[in-house]
Amino acid sequence: MSNHQKRLSVPKSWPVERKTATFTAKAGAGPHGEAGVPLVVVLRDVLEYVDTTKEAKYAAHHDGVLVNGDTVRDVTLPIGMFDILGFPEREEYYRVFPDEGGRLALTEIPAADADGKLAKVVDKTLVSGGDVQLNLHNGHNIVVEEDEYNGNDSIVVDLENDDVLAHFPYEEGALVTAVSGQHAGEVGEVTDITVSPGSADNTVTVETDDGAFETVENYVFVIDEQFVGDEEGDDE
Repeated sequence: MSNHQKRLSVPKSWPVERKTATFTAKAGAGPHGEAGVPLVVVLRDVLEYVDTTKEAKYAAHHDGVLVNGDTVRDVTLPIGMFDILGFPEREEYYRVFPDEGGRLALTEIPAADADGKLAKVVDKTLVSGGDVQLNLHNGHNIVVEEDEYNGNDSIVVDLENDDVLAHFPYEEGALVTAVSGQHAGEVGEVTDITVSPGSADNTVTVETDDGAFETVENYVFVIDEQFVGDEEGDDE
């Protein structure tokens, strides 16, 4: 099986130039599905820390690369939305955030903010003992004692022990960013939530500084002002 991916056929979320070369690295197995960008692409094409895959492998094995708090050696590991990248030797930390057009971008964050990852609650189930299991968008599940969460809420999960560090309810007035669709990367406030009958997708109206847009409910993530501040302060 080939270790390469044609640039012209990579997902729109990949932050690579499509016409500069024929091939790029192929993502390995892991989370985020087809949208996951290989770590080597982030190191080489986004951060420009390395020039080749060989150099990326050396950096991963010697300099230390953290993905969501874990040391990573496999440079084909898929990197996706809201992942936390850490480079302790450089004292640099980044959050993966949607850019305009849905491409993945990196927002530099303080080290103190690198211990938690944003996740969206897809649904929840009761488990033995009466606790509630939150099923998250990235395939991760956590158990909480208090049932105060709803589908489409966002939470910040401690990377070390799965504690909930913050909770952002999905409701009118919530600050959201679109992660898919034609409005991907736009940030605004929810002004209306329309529950569609039957199996049709619910929709949400979002007010931005430049107007308003309507999109599918599943396309938006609730965030807070910290995320907007990080994004605007990034010079990457």
